Amino acid sequence: MASDPKCKLCRRAGERLFLKGERCYSPKCAMVKNPTPPGQHGTRKKGRRNASAFGAELREKQKIRLLYGLSETQLGNYASAAKKRKTGVMADNLVESLEQRLDNAVFRAGFGISRSISHNLVTYGHMTLNGKPVSMPSLRIKKGDVIGIRVQSAPLGLFKDVDERFKKYVPPKWIEVDKTAKTATVIGVPTREDSQINQDLKLVVQYYSR
Repeated sequence: MASDPKCKLCRRAGERLFLKGERCYSPKCAMVKNPTPPGQHGTRKKGRRNASAFGAELREKQKIRLLYGLSETQLGNYASAAKKRKTGVMADNLVESLEQRLDNAVFRAGFGISRSISHNLVTYGHMTLNGKPVSMPSLRIKKGDVIGIRVQSAPLGLFKDVDERFKKYVPPKWIEVDKTAKTATVIGVPTREDSQINQDLKLVVQYYSR
């Protein structure tokens, strides 16, 4: 529904942030049915007129924050760390850190249909990392790590569609999924090209460089 809080976030941002999983790819998506910002009526063109440079930077930053389900403090910390790294470009470093969050890796492997659902799968202890139960969504995964479903959680309805989803889903090249064992192995480092980020990262970098 267009009145759903998550749908309103997409309408306010003016683009799909894929916060509701498969619904976001269907004709039921609020950005298909009613793309105007909440509280706005009529056919005024999308976008704000005379947006300041700071306003544009702020909006792109907000889109990234919502896309990954982060608090202001969390995203700020990631940006600060990306800026301080001695190697790489800040935008690329930021994407790498965001993509390497465990909850994002669970989503990108296909275990959850959205980042928010994947966040909950980790938080409530349904996932394992290298064979051990884990409940920290922000944990940073690395090459060689293996993500799986906790044995006790496998029969739950949460995972009833995993087999079907694995048949259709193509994970990013830094993740290798074993569809039979229902595990995902990190085989590389995520890059900006591998990510699903369509936002202007240059503006995000400018926001945090002020």
